[in-house]
This record gives sequence, C-alpha cells and structure tokens, in this order.
Amino acid sequence: MFLGHFGAGFGAKAVTGKVSLGTLFIAAQFIDLLWPTLLLLGVEQVRIVPGATVVTPLQFEHYPVSHSLLAVLVWAAALGTIHFLLRRDRKAALVLGLLVLSHWLLDLIVHQPDLPLYPGSPDKLGLNLWSSLPATLAVEAPLFVIGVWLYARATKPVDNFGKWGLWTLVVFLAVIYAANLFGPPPPSVVTIAWIGQLQWLLVIWGYWLDRHRVLSARA
Repeated sequence: MFLGHFGAGFGAKAVTGKVSLGTLFIAAQFIDLLWPTLLLLGVEQVRIVPGATVVTPLQFEHYPVSHSLLAVLVWAAALGTIHFLLRRDRKAALVLGLLVLSHWLLDLIVHQPDLPLYPGSPDKLGLNLWSSLPATLAVEAPLFVIGVWLYARATKPVDNFGKWGLWTLVVFLAVIYAANLFGPPPPSVVTIAWIGQLQWLLVIWGYWLDRHRVLSARA
C-alpha cells in the first residue's frame, strides 16, 4: 500500500481543515517514515525476494517496532497526544492518531501474513491482496482518488502554485507507484532504506502546498 496511505492523508483535510497536509502525511505514513531508519540501524529486517508477491518483491521478516499492532497503537497515541499538547485541538489529535492506525489497517488488507500483533508475537496477520495486481489496484486507486477529491473539494488555490502544485504532486505519486509496481526490484536493502527516507520530501511538499491553498466554503 502506497497511494492508499497518501489518499487517507489527503482525505483527512476535509475533516480537520486546520491541520496542514504535511502533518496529515506524517500521520498517514508515520510507520513507513519510521521503518527506513530502523532498517538502517539494523533493528528491523526485510529481504528482497523477486516474486514474493505479484505486487512487491519485499519479504518483511522483522518489523515489530514500526509495524506490530501494539506498537502502532502506541505511536498513534503518542502522535495524537503531542499534537494535542501543542495545539489543544482534540479533534485534530484524534484524526492524526486514527491516521497512524489507518496505515496498519490498510497494510493488513494487502500484506502477506507478516504483521505481528505485538513485538515477539507468534501470530501474524495479513489478507494478502498483493497476490493479485488487479485486486490491489481496485482497492488502492479508489482510496487515492477519493482522498485527492476530498482535499481538492475542501481547499482552493490562492495562486498558480496552489493549483498546479496539487496536480503535480498527484501525478508524481502516481509515477512513483507505477515505478514500484513495474520497475526492477531494488538492488539492496540499504537502497530501500535511503529511498524510503526520501518520503520526507513528500511531507515537505505537503506543507508547501498547503501554504498556497485555503479552506473552501464547503470545508
């Protein structure tokens, strides 16, 4: 899942308009923003196995800190609490926490049974939608389209940067997704980790974009 997570971030703007899109991206992608650093530190492990699934060649062997359900609940509570302490906005804090949790729930749909319930859990979950590319696209593409539509409906550009910056971001995300689907497997785990760190540029893009858009009357 990639576009679906960003779709959740986009769509949440319609619920909590005061929160920047960049912050919503951080919440929606939080555990995947954390995961590359844990890979580089050797805390978590993944293997590149071409054909592991139809959609991705990655076999997730060990990621209890970033992707176990218990850990995700802790991260969700922590992010929501921090935002509440800084902004005193209960609704926004709740939405951000739910966005963090939404990442695990969406991963549950597509992953093989590799998502642990808690660190050290022998039981792992995953509905393995990644075994079918058409089924994966049938779930992920609508999530992304609906999320972008909600964001575009809830906001309006104040200049050309706000107008074209949004659609450039949408196309860029779609191109990244297509490259992941149809491109060659990554050459190494270290490469995966450093490419994963580049997601922070998408977060920055979200903050920049929101500075050039304002809430519409429908928000």
